[in-house]
Amino acid sequence: MSNLAENSMTVRQEQEAAVLDAPRLWLVLARAYGSIAAYIESSFGDRGFGLSDFMVLEVLLHKGPLTISSIGDKVLLASASMTSAIDRLEQRGLVRRGASPCDRRVKLVELTCEGRTFAEQIYRQHVEDIDRITAGLSAEERRVLYAGLKKMGLAAKSARGAGRPLQIEVPGKTAGAAVGAIASATGVKEQNAIEQTGDRKVAASPVARDRKKGN
Repeated sequence: MSNLAENSMTVRQEQEAAVLDAPRLWLVLARAYGSIAAYIESSFGDRGFGLSDFMVLEVLLHKGPLTISSIGDKVLLASASMTSAIDRLEQRGLVRRGASPCDRRVKLVELTCEGRTFAEQIYRQHVEDIDRITAGLSAEERRVLYAGLKKMGLAAKSARGAGRPLQIEVPGKTAGAAVGAIASATGVKEQNAIEQTGDRKVAASPVARDRKKGN
């Protein structure tokens, strides 16, 4: 076998090994997330709408009236961002705050009639956006991707619950700034990759991820 062929095989083997390398996988995930989030945010922006606003509308559309804390638990928005989104939606007449009929001390947020119509429309458009960027994936590729990402997410959650938080340390930077630095290095805009208040770091909107589970 010639030296050229041997070198070619070595390069190919190194490339195949790199695909299985965890840091490389993280890099691909981060860049893909950044591109997808930028696309989705741009789509909402073109409609004069924000991603956090959509997240609130989406969960109210599929879950019905919820307390502010329940909305926060389901959409994983930082408290300040969620409150601002609800305020904006209320000003536009899309949601309203009111007392729970079961307990007047409990305040619920719910869609108005106009809000429900708008949420249904914007959600259909959102599904079309997602379908557009996943059209190149076969059914099998979607199943594999779904299973792999879910497994990684559960592993990360388990690691944190076991007292081994996934920390990023950059000399001279806070944890939040470190995340921004990593995101910038991988081509992911910090505002697209992480929304945070204090130490709480939040990923972008899920698409009715658990509405069929009754959570």
